[in-house]
Amino acid sequence: MQETPTRRIRALMCHAALDLRFEQLEPQPLGEHQLRVRVAFGGICGSDLHYFQHGGFGTVRIQQPMALGHEVSGVVEEVGSAVKAVAIGARVAVSPSRPCGQCRYCQLGQHNHCLRMRFYGSAMPFPHIQGAFRSSLVVEQHQAHAVIDGLSLSEAALAEPLSVGLHAIARAGSVLGKQVLVTGCGPIGSLLIGGLRRAGAARIVAADIAQMPLDCAGAMGADECINLATQPQGLDAYKTDKGQFDAVFECSGSPRAMHSALDAIAPRGVLVAVGLGGDMALPMNQIVAKEIDLRGTFRFHAEFATAVRFLNQGLIKVQPVISRVLPFDSAVEAFQLAGDKSQSLKVLIAFGEAMA
Repeated sequence: MQETPTRRIRALMCHAALDLRFEQLEPQPLGEHQLRVRVAFGGICGSDLHYFQHGGFGTVRIQQPMALGHEVSGVVEEVGSAVKAVAIGARVAVSPSRPCGQCRYCQLGQHNHCLRMRFYGSAMPFPHIQGAFRSSLVVEQHQAHAVIDGLSLSEAALAEPLSVGLHAIARAGSVLGKQVLVTGCGPIGSLLIGGLRRAGAARIVAADIAQMPLDCAGAMGADECINLATQPQGLDAYKTDKGQFDAVFECSGSPRAMHSALDAIAPRGVLVAVGLGGDMALPMNQIVAKEIDLRGTFRFHAEFATAVRFLNQGLIKVQPVISRVLPFDSAVEAFQLAGDKSQSLKVLIAFGEAMA
């Protein structure tokens, strides 16, 4: 084990809506089973954008300065005294999921519902759980997943949103040979399409109201991409005979998209609500009459290891989802760009020098 670095940590802190600041933090102490990771890349997530643009979401509000970010990759620069399996210099993707392992949901294997979850960059509890957008980060050994030399650390940073998509697919059950609709083709929707292709879906239709995400959806494996802004009747053919899709993944959080999905899903189909857009009214008569299974999906846990394995083996290519990579010094600009859906899908922040 090396001595704990004396240099201070540079972090991106959110104080309130539209108030991001670079601040210097003291290095975190390193436990015997922990790793110190020099952060290489971080992806800006929709929740990060909500904190930046609105100071929170729903009833959750930032009550103290909080480092943002939870989609990161990096290089191990120090290991705890009891760490044997990870070497200094190892390239890793970092899972932000840190369940307690003791509560009843952890004991049931439902770690994403942990009652004492410590998920990076979350203002849900108080004190808040600080995020990973910082130059250096101390993680538990089990959070670090090895990245092969042939995979860029920028792509490895997308293991987290890919995990969200994989968990949503798991919630749907088998999609092998199924007809599937994905509404909302931002980063999660597009990565989910890559997962559906890997899971054996027979036909994948993607729908959105903007062309840029649809182009990405096509690159990730969608068989048909429908721009509902220019083709408002584009899904009508799939609404005949009570609906054509065996499974639908609604990733936009839009009430209109949800209603359209219910029109296009076949009786006894599975509709997975992925996107969050607030409360909405649902046509319960239609759900009951068509015997629709409406399922939620929340975060992930075991899927992170699967996501990294898929990336390492080249089974899912995530490069089409990355729109821009900006340096840490331009983090505020990166957030502004990420908030402009006409220009970007996934925007990454590069924390280190010349890290590929």
